Formats: sequence, structure tokens, C-alpha cells
Amino acid sequence: MVLDELGTPVVLAPMAGGPSTPELAAAVSEAGGLGFVAAGYLPAGELAARVKATRALTTRPFGVNLFYPSEPSPTARFSSYIEELSREFPVGDAKHDTDDWDAKLELLLAEPVAVVSSTFGCPTASEIARLHAVGSEVWVTVTSVAEARQAVAAGADVLVAQGAEAGGHRGTFIDDPAEDLADPLGVLALVQLLRAAVEVPIVAAGGLATGAAVAGVLAAGASAAQVGTAFMRCPEAGTAPFIRAAITADTPTMLTRAFTGRRARGLRNRFMLEHLDAPAAYPEIHYATGPLRAAARTAGNAEEVNLWAGQAHSLAPELPAGELVRKLTADAKNALERALSLRIQGY
Repeated sequence: MVLDELGTPVVLAPMAGGPSTPELAAAVSEAGGLGFVAAGYLPAGELAARVKATRALTTRPFGVNLFYPSEPSPTARFSSYIEELSREFPVGDAKHDTDDWDAKLELLLAEPVAVVSSTFGCPTASEIARLHAVGSEVWVTVTSVAEARQAVAAGADVLVAQGAEAGGHRGTFIDDPAEDLADPLGVLALVQLLRAAVEVPIVAAGGLATGAAVAGVLAAGASAAQVGTAFMRCPEAGTAPFIRAAITADTPTMLTRAFTGRRARGLRNRFMLEHLDAPAAYPEIHYATGPLRAAARTAGNAEEVNLWAGQAHSLAPELPAGELVRKLTADAKNALERALSLRIQGY
């Protein structure tokens, strides 16, 4: 198992859409963790180039994360929202696609990597078996016990337990707007529930920005911690300069559908607050808002762009990725040792 071969229980979260780079993935792997290349939004050809670039930078294991395709959304669900946006912003075609799932899967079968992970759904048992046949482990992002059981039944080797604190998109298998009123599970609660329900290893994710937080999820039963936002200020990350600055502030985060039609956590801004009733329609709304988000990024306008970040975003340090891996590891070890040394009255 790949987790057993790592020098540290630190896994890089696959941050699609900008922060993920071959340099960042390789630096984390070189430091003893597990780097990830985010394949989301990339055509298969671009993914092939990034995998090749990562291999040129490290001989250590790394993973690739894929977005599992969703079903098309009814046009009636989102058409009025797009029309509303078009009165103020440039918008694109609200199209549906599979994020090049089949071509990316074939690429990874032809050029295997250590780990293939999925978000937004679970690969079929047949797809998992094919990946196993070429030597890849399959990790599946889950947000509930029901999803975990489905993934294990399909043959998943590891579950990535994504707590509500995590930045970016919620990894739910079914994006049901009726569930928006439900209280999503935090990472510690989710790890405990999964540990009681399934036998496979768990990688905990969500709001883990310090070594003490890594220690916390390890103590709860996780085999490793997946860290994302804390790496966004590393020089190897592809994070835009104005976003690097934004995540250092104490701005609250919130869950929103405004930018993509799928619930995602980011820094609260004007666009989110003005579109609290955005419908569930991913990836249609993602494509429709592409031009307005691109314009905001070009202008450095943090009020009209998705600033995906976890709840502990302000703790993200400005350190090289390898140095951050080593700091997380050392601080986690110290936190665990400190916890073990505590004397509880009466015991």
C-alpha cells in the first residue's frame, strides 16, 4: 500500500483550476508525502503533459485526481440564473461534458501512476479492477458513511474523508439541493463514523492547516491527512497573486453554488452573497460563469471570482512545499507527544 511507503502521513490535496502544478506535486512527494496532480478541467492531452512533467521532477510515488462525470442538468433548472447573470456579466455556453473521463482513464491505464483518486463519484467496479490490473491504487473521496460503503463495495483501496471544513467543491456522489439544509459532517466526526463502518484506510481532509490538526485526525483513526489550502502560498503552487493575498485575511468562508452550480467552500465575497439562491447544475453553471471569472482574475477582482479555501485558510504559510511538509510532520509528532504526556486528573 502506498500509504505504508510514505515518509510522512501528509497528502497534497488535488486543487484543480490553478494551484495544482507538477512542481507542487513533485515537491510534496520528494519531501516524503504524496503529491497529487489535479486532472479536473484538463483535456487528456494536457494531463499527459503534466504527468510527464511530474515524473521528470520526482521518482517517488504520486497520484492523479479525476472528476467523476455527473448527469446533465435540466435546462429549466438553470436557464433563468444564466439569463440573470448575462445582464451584468459576460457568460459562456452552459454546456455539459464528462470532463474527458474516458480519455483520462485510458491515459492512466496506459501510463499508470501510483494512485488514481476520484471526486464527485465512485468509479465502477470494472474501472477500479482495470486500474488495479496496471498497479494503481484507487482512492475515492467520500462525505458520508453511505458513500464510503459504496466505494468499498466497488473495490476502493482508500477513502478520502472530506469534512465540511474543506475548501473547494464538496465531493458528494449525488449533488442533491435538498441536502443543502442538512448539516454536513466535519472531518473529525466523519473519520470516527467511517472508522466504525469500514475496514479500509482513511485519509482525512478538511481544514487541516497545521501539524496539530494532522495529529488530531491521526489520533481519530486516519492513516494520513490531506492538506490543500495550506499549500496555496507555496512558491511551487500556481495560485494567482491576488488569491495568495486574499487567503491570509480573516475573511469567513461559506458554501456556495453561485460560481459552478455545485456546492463549494470559498472566501465569502460579493458575488456569493448576491447569488445565494443559485441552482444546482454542475458543470453547466461552471462553464457559463467561465468568462466572468476569467475577467475577474485578469483584473485581480476578488469580489467576482471563486476564492476556494478551507476554513483555516488564514494559517497558510509562505514556505516552499518541501519545507511545509517537514514542518507539518515535525509539528504533528510534537503534538502527539504532548498529548500523550498530559496527565488527566483522576487517571
